[in-house]
This record gives sequence, C-alpha cells and structure tokens, in this order.
Amino acid sequence: MLRKYNCNLHVHTCLSPCGDLDMHPSAIVKQCLESRLDIIAICDHNASENVPHVMKAAADTPLTVIPGMEMASREEVHLLALFESMEQLFDLQDLVYANLTGENDEKVFGIQAIVNEAGEVEGFNERLLIGATDLSLSDAVEAIHARGGLAVACHIDRPSFSVISQLGFVPREVPFDALEISARLDLKSARERFPELERYPFITSSDAHFLHDIGKTCTEMFLQEASLDEIRRALEASGGRYILE
Repeated sequence: MLRKYNCNLHVHTCLSPCGDLDMHPSAIVKQCLESRLDIIAICDHNASENVPHVMKAAADTPLTVIPGMEMASREEVHLLALFESMEQLFDLQDLVYANLTGENDEKVFGIQAIVNEAGEVEGFNERLLIGATDLSLSDAVEAIHARGGLAVACHIDRPSFSVISQLGFVPREVPFDALEISARLDLKSARERFPELERYPFITSSDAHFLHDIGKTCTEMFLQEASLDEIRRALEASGGRYILE
C-alpha cells in the first residue's frame, strides 16, 4: 500500500566546508525527526565520509538515510548522486577524489570535520571539497548511472552552481533523473517559471547547511516503502508511485 513520505534529499553535514559544525550526525537525525521527515539523503560536497555515521545515528529511528553526494562537475554544475548502498557511493568517491585537486584552507573555506554517530571527531578531510572535479557534466552523470545511482541537477533556480546558471539551459542529451528546486521556490511556481522543463520530474530540497534549515522544505512522495528504488519509481511516475506537486 502506498503512503506519503516526506523526503529531503539534499542535507549536508559538518564535513562540507560551508556546513555548520553543529551539523553532526546525531544532531541531524534529531532535527529530521522533529521536522517529521521520513527520508533524507546526506549529500556533502564531493565527499561521503560522514554518510555511514548518519546512517548509524538513524538506525533505531523511523528515519531512512539515503547515501549520497553533491558532486561538482568541471563546468561547476552541482548535482546530487543518490545510491542504494555505501559500496556504490564509496566507488564513486574513489573516482571523485581521483579527479579533485587542491587542499582546503580552513581559514577561507571552513573546517571539514569527520564526526561519528557519538559526536566524536574522527578526523578532518584536507581536500578542497568546495572545488570542482575534472569530470565533465556528461561524464559525472554517466559515472553515477554506471554505479546504479540517480543523478539530480541541483537547485536549478539559483543564480550560481546550477546547470542553468553555468550553461544557460538544461542540455537534453544529459540524462538527469530529476531537477531540484531550492527551498526559495515551491514546485507549482517552479513549473510556471520553467515551462520548457515539463519533461523532467521536479523535487525540492532544503540543501541544509544549518540545523534550522533542515525542515524548510521537502518533497512529498507516495511510495510503498522508504528506499531508493521506490524514489526512482516516483521520479518515473511508475507503478502508481508519484510526487505530489
């Protein structure tokens, strides 16, 4: 039987250089539960080390955590990579790190902390996670799909780091699974603003870097269970699954 799931598929942790240090795994899970979210995806910038810790923090709760990442392509287009398993995500992580250069400057970009489910700091990522990879947008989407993931173009309504801000349009030859609308715009308004993109499913996410932003918006999906496969079906509007707009 289908039921409504509140989904926020773009949440950062303190591993993202622009993420608040209060965004550690247990605090994120607590805030998600208070915000009545059912499914979230942890998507740090070009990194994944905190994802398993958030999953562990949520293990005995009703919250489902989807493994993910916010990748930056060579064109500085941001896109979400969403997976069923940590193995798929870590495989993508190897590719991202092999194509990501530079070192983080904490004074300029912020601390990139790896924090476990108990709130203990396990280390710091020294890579320039705020940077762009050497992967083209097409190659990045292909890499996500090759590993069984979903590729979602981030915050297309924003004036920076979106496919529209960087390229001026959404290329039809790039097979995005969905387009994300930021919390500034509801889905109905987004459809009115982007009528030329009617062929794509839209989702909305908080892109939260601070705890108080986690519940700002969510995508209501009607699914049979909380899983990436069910989300995929909702994006495809197959098997009765759908996104409420």
